[in-house]
Amino acid sequence: MTNPRLAQDTPQGRYYTDPAGGPALVSVTNVLDTAVAKKALIPWAVKLTTEHILDNLAEVNARFDDDRTTLTKEIKAVHREVKERAGDLGDRIHTAAEQHVLGAPVADDPEVAPYLAQLVLWLTMWNVDLDEHIEATECTVFHRRLGYAGTADLLIWLPTGPGGVMELWLIDYKTSATRSAKSVYPENTLQLAALRYAETVLLPDDTDAPMPPIARTGVLNLRAKSHALVEMPAGRDAHAAFRGLLQGARWLHDAPSTYPALLAPGQTAPTRRRTTRKAA
Repeated sequence: MTNPRLAQDTPQGRYYTDPAGGPALVSVTNVLDTAVAKKALIPWAVKLTTEHILDNLAEVNARFDDDRTTLTKEIKAVHREVKERAGDLGDRIHTAAEQHVLGAPVADDPEVAPYLAQLVLWLTMWNVDLDEHIEATECTVFHRRLGYAGTADLLIWLPTGPGGVMELWLIDYKTSATRSAKSVYPENTLQLAALRYAETVLLPDDTDAPMPPIARTGVLNLRAKSHALVEMPAGRDAHAAFRGLLQGARWLHDAPSTYPALLAPGQTAPTRRRTTRKAA
């Protein structure tokens, strides 16, 4: 996940600070992380953990009796470390993509280079003029009335209309080292719809501009050896579905984490023993 300038991490996930002084706005990805079940994550974590054990079976057997606690902790961390590394690589790819479309210098990063090469290839295949066809990149969008915000990776004009007429696309980059370039998740549509129907775009001086009408939306999957632009049907129905998730996520963020137990008639709650700290 990238780190937009106004985004803040909170105990309830990412929120955006409003320069106009209004209440913090929950991020689009925070809503989806909170309210959409990631069913593929558990099988993926089990697969990674199993492969790690099998690939290091001799070491696991040697440490099993004498170092079980530490060994268990290390094995449990395997999938988290892989996820963190993938997230870090994704952030670096997004940064490099932004720098490239802005015509700024791109840092030398051997891990990022193959993915950036696929972006450059895609832009070349579509005859994109960076000065003429890029409307915006990594722009923050707000929907103050509904209380959410997000960051759009790319607003770009492509010749996809009748007879090659230029249309404004909202595109989100997705990166992976393992998944097919043509694969997407349903929640990608919800993310794009939330961004598409935001009310305003925040300009560099923190003033507002109206969100431009978006003709089409899609995910640009960048892989080390391939790429694919997958159009997503992020219409008003998808935005309505996102608004339902937004309401659920906000409720979950505000809900207490504990509730008092109900006592039977005549039962009294146990008194917690106080401990007195001795003076040093």
